[in-house]
This record gives sequence, C-alpha cells and structure tokens, in this order.
Amino acid sequence: MLLNVVYLVAFVALLPWVAWRKLSGGRPVAAPWTRFTGGIAPLPRCDAGVSRIWLHGVSVGEVQLLSVLAAEIRRQADESGRAVDCVVSSSTTTGLDVAAKRFGTDHTFPCPLDFSWAVNRVLDHVSPDLLVLGELELWPNLLACAHARGIPVVVANARMSEKSAKGYGRIRPIVRRMLGMVSLVIARSQEDADRFASFAPPGGCDVIVTGSMKFDGVMGDRRAPEVMRLSQLAGLHDDDVVFLAGSTQAPEEKLALDAFSALAESHPRLRLVIVPRHVERTPEIVALLERSGLRWQLRSQLGPQDASLSGGPLPADPEARVLLVDTTGELGWWWGTAQIAFVGGSLDGKRGGQNMLEPAAYGAAVAFGPHTSNFRDEVRRLLTADAAVVVGDGPALTEFLRECLEIDGFAAALGRRATDLVASQRGSTATTAGAILRKLPAQRP
Repeated sequence: MLLNVVYLVAFVALLPWVAWRKLSGGRPVAAPWTRFTGGIAPLPRCDAGVSRIWLHGVSVGEVQLLSVLAAEIRRQADESGRAVDCVVSSSTTTGLDVAAKRFGTDHTFPCPLDFSWAVNRVLDHVSPDLLVLGELELWPNLLACAHARGIPVVVANARMSEKSAKGYGRIRPIVRRMLGMVSLVIARSQEDADRFASFAPPGGCDVIVTGSMKFDGVMGDRRAPEVMRLSQLAGLHDDDVVFLAGSTQAPEEKLALDAFSALAESHPRLRLVIVPRHVERTPEIVALLERSGLRWQLRSQLGPQDASLSGGPLPADPEARVLLVDTTGELGWWWGTAQIAFVGGSLDGKRGGQNMLEPAAYGAAVAFGPHTSNFRDEVRRLLTADAAVVVGDGPALTEFLRECLEIDGFAAALGRRATDLVASQRGSTATTAGAILRKLPAQRP
C-alpha cells in the first residue's frame, strides 16, 4: 500500500511532463491511462491444454529479442508435445509498434505501471502460466502479484552492470526480497550472473549463464527479401558503398554527416543512410540536412513500410546521396545494405550504446563510440576478435570512414571477423528457451 502511495505521488507530479511530451510533438509516453488502470484490451482466451507465457520487453531491442525467443519456445514446445501461447508487453510506443508487427495486435498490450491494482487487473486479463522479463525489468508490485498467484517469473538475457549493482547495493534488502520472488535468472555472462547471485537470498532464485541472446537475435542475410526491397527502394546499386549511421542521437547525425561530406567528393559512389534512434527527431535532422547543402531524401517518400501495401511512392532520387530513415522497425534490415556502419548512442556518455551486433552479423565494418555499457560483454568479444573499432569523436569517425574506403581490404577483413564472431556465439536462445519451458507449470486443464 505504501509503495502505491509513493508511485501515485510520482505519477501526479509527472503528469505535466506527460502532457508536454504529447503536445510538443515529441515521443509520447505510451498509453499512460491504460497502464495506470491496467485496462488493456481483451486478449484471446487460451484453449484447453494451452499454456500462456507473458513476455515483457521495455522497448524495441528487447521486443525484437523476445520475438526470436518466442519462436524458439514454440518450436521446442511443439517438439515436446506441449502447446504454448506467447503474448508480449512493452513500455514504449516504438516497442509496442514492433511487438504488434511481430506478435499481432491481439497478442500485444502496454505493460502496466507498477501499481498493484493495474498489475492485478492485467494478470486477470492475461492469465499467464509464466512471466518472462527481459534483461532487468524488476518491479516490486509486478513480482509480488505474480508470486502471490503462484506464477513463476524468469528474467531472460539478464544483465546487471557494475553501475546498476552499486545502485542496488543501496537498497539491498529490497532487491534481495524481489529476487526471492523470481524463479530463475538466465544471465548473459558470468559477470552478470555473479552480480545477481550476490543479491539473491539463500536458497532463492536459481542463476544460470547461457550467453547473450543478442547474438541469435540478429539477422545477417544480405539477400533477405526485406533487405533487397529496401535497397531497391533507396535506388542503391551494387557498386555503391553505403555508410549507415544507425540508432543515432544528437550530435551523432552531424558527426556522420561531417564524415560523409569530407569524403563524398573523392568517393562518388559513397552513400549515407541515417537512421535515428527516435523518429520524432526527424524535423531536427531535416534542418541539419538542409543546412548541409547536400541532396537528400526521406525514407517515407519511397514507399510503404509494409511490403504487402501498395501506394504511390516517389522514385528514388538518383542525385540524392543521403537518405534519412524517418520510419520505425526497419533498422535490422537497413544494416544489411551497409558496408560501413556506425552504431549510435555511444558518443555522449549518456545512453550506453545500441546493438552493434546487428551490422556485425551482416559483415559490415563496424565502429561505435566508447560509451557502450549496455553491451559491455558483446563489445569485449568484438574488440578481442579485432572485429570492430572504437571512435572517440567526430574526427576519429571521419578517419575510420577514410580507412574503410582507402585502405585495401580493411573494411572487408573487419566485416569478415565480425560475422565469424557472431556465428561462433550463436545458440544461447535455444538454451534459454529450454530453461524457460522447464519452469513452465503443468498444462492447465
């Protein structure tokens, strides 16, 4: 009850900010009223003998990973003669959009805020047999309500950074109590497992290591239909060299644009594709492109996101060497068009980086900034294998692009080592799915 009061005070205090986000044209807070009340749309009822698994991922990256995990869970369940139904929740608008595409709108819903009434109402609607939380989504009321109903909770691809561990250390009794309500933590590395184990109560949750599912959650086939479709939409040719700056935050778009501008004249087949982390920043980046004097085009002008739809797209401008992707959910395929990649969210020290394994799987020459705490283990493996480059600032990014373009074999060798590494680390999703199914209770009548 006290926790609900604390949450309620915070919720009321944040209402002006929620309204400002919506009215200012920025990225809105996802379904605030639905998440506050727990009044989600009804989900399809499970048939007799079908077990339901609720998977939760906070945003796009986690949801994409969970879609791969769900497919593997269903495959293994089918092989063992079990029937499972996977539903997914997310906490962001972009995460919900991707979830609806991967799982279907009738199997997707906003995750409730951590008020006991909202959580209980969602549990009534969803009626899960098992709850799977992605990475580090531990919420006291969610865990307590699931535990009270006898619903096992699994944390998949679990990570706990050194910084997070220090913060949790200040509230160790609370964290210990929360982990006492978790059935299984499936850690992505031994370091993560050790940190979780240090907080777990004696005889509490099991902690195992399976490796990072992110190695399985990336694609890598440059001939995939979606990659080919986007390449064709953008008017890319076989002799083009695509430099893609993805998941970018300010000022990374400007730095990528500066690097491109410095080398565009001497390399006429060089193309730049910018995919910002948040699509609502499009007007800001458009203004930047306008000031650059370069010829550019918007992705949304080229055709619908859904390949099954037909519309009146504009043909790709053959003179436009810069493309700004102002749509969501396509970055995983856009990486497949690139020979050279910069992964954003990694230069300003505020965000901890984005998924650099996606371009690595396609064999792109990959660079990112020094601030990659969200992917510490993955970065360590890439750098140990000499399969990626760290750039500290704009001039370093320009130099990396120059080396890729002008040093014979540099980019190709970097990309080859990256694909080899990703291939060598695959397999944790299958192990994770098996561990989850072992925690799934007996079939409901």
